[in-house]
Amino acid sequence: MDNLDGRKRKNIKIGDLVEIVQKKHQRTGELTEGIVKRILTNASNHPHGIKVMLQLGEVGRVKNIIPE
Repeated sequence: MDNLDGRKRKNIKIGDLVEIVQKKHQRTGELTEGIVKRILTNASNHPHGIKVMLQLGEVGRVKNIIPE
């Protein structure tokens, strides 16, 4: 399960299908699915998830990495 942990930067690659929680949805926990366009977090890990930008422009923290 460790390889699907959205809190570790090394697990996320450009082009991965992921579920993120956007800032405006943090209270509800509503997830947005999309393809990673850019990885915005520079740290190797983050307790709330690595921040990414999806291809459609949404920005949020990775909650789940969806396997191919």
